[in-house]
Amino acid sequence: MLLSHLSLTNFRNFARLETDFQNGSTILVGANAQGKTSLLEAIYYLAGATSPHAASDRQLINFLTLKETLPFARIVAEFHLQGRLQRIEIRIVLEPVGPFGEVRMKKEILINGLKKRVSDLSGLFNVVMFLPQDMRIIEGSPEARRRSLDFTLTQADPSYAVTRLEYAKVLSQRNALLKQLQERNSVQDELAFWDEQIADHGATLMRARSLALSELEEFTSTIHSQLTRSRERLRLIYQPSYLPDSSPKDQLGLPLETTIDMSSISWEQLRTGLKSALQSTRKSEIQRGMTLLGPHRDDIRFHANAIDLHLYGSRGQNRTAMLAAKLGETEWLLQRRGDRPVLLLDEVLAELDQDRRDDLLSRLESAHQAILTSADLSMFTDTFQKKATIWQISEGRILPSIQ
Repeated sequence: MLLSHLSLTNFRNFARLETDFQNGSTILVGANAQGKTSLLEAIYYLAGATSPHAASDRQLINFLTLKETLPFARIVAEFHLQGRLQRIEIRIVLEPVGPFGEVRMKKEILINGLKKRVSDLSGLFNVVMFLPQDMRIIEGSPEARRRSLDFTLTQADPSYAVTRLEYAKVLSQRNALLKQLQERNSVQDELAFWDEQIADHGATLMRARSLALSELEEFTSTIHSQLTRSRERLRLIYQPSYLPDSSPKDQLGLPLETTIDMSSISWEQLRTGLKSALQSTRKSEIQRGMTLLGPHRDDIRFHANAIDLHLYGSRGQNRTAMLAAKLGETEWLLQRRGDRPVLLLDEVLAELDQDRRDDLLSRLESAHQAILTSADLSMFTDTFQKKATIWQISEGRILPSIQ
């Protein structure tokens, strides 16, 4: 995977940008709020038409254009995938509707000139991104960890995204029915169909997550050992809300502390067991009006030397673990897809001690394509700077190289 050209129109603070990228490392240098992170965001957006920052895609449109008749933002990228040139174009348009100035947002996807759905982006342009706020993956809620793993899995296997979407629809329907049963105390036989659907899709998601984490751990643990100079060993612990032979009545959907390799459990075992467990927890689910078992209640924990970093990790430990996880993802995606993803690193050197900074830069010197941001170029070693392309970014413009 090699990003060769990027064009932005009215995206964030970029009114217009046309730039070519080379392989190896590119450093974006500039003060805060000049467009460094927005440029990474635009590249990340190509992978699935979602932003790691914006609550709404409307926020991606340059605010100076919002007063125009048809405000829009446009991203166009050309990249090489397994030797073939590919082109993605994404348009975000605010269209006027109705007589009172209402607008609706429309998103258009074109792949090699043909109109496609957002789901068609899955697995086409692969990217791994580190942001300072990614610390919440380790330190925050289980939802953040599930979302991160799901995004990685979607890039490796587009069918996973389809299954996850179907599961979300079924879960919404089942929860709505549980709330109705809670209110009117009606016959529970209506749940049988949705139990089947939850069990079918849920078993698929759980097996995929377990296998992926087992493989990701191999890469991540090796990289983490190198970054910590063998002082720490990192484990990725899958904590499903349900396992065969577990006690759903006692668990009530809380993640189970386990290191069982669920890939050794067949899909049929998971499906049958999850369906049975849902029936066993039916009374509690109706009382609460929600589904208590399934992959939507799973968790993933990061353990360093058997210490749960979510509970006890220091800031430096957690940052190093997160970096190792991101670098591990690049190796895993290479193994699964046959191409290295584009690596995006936002202020990656901040809060790292000198040893870990030097070790990370040493790894990145041989990167296929990495794009990094920093407000301080001196954080990079002279050796790294000599091999990298360096751009100065100011007020949404790329200035001549400062090398």
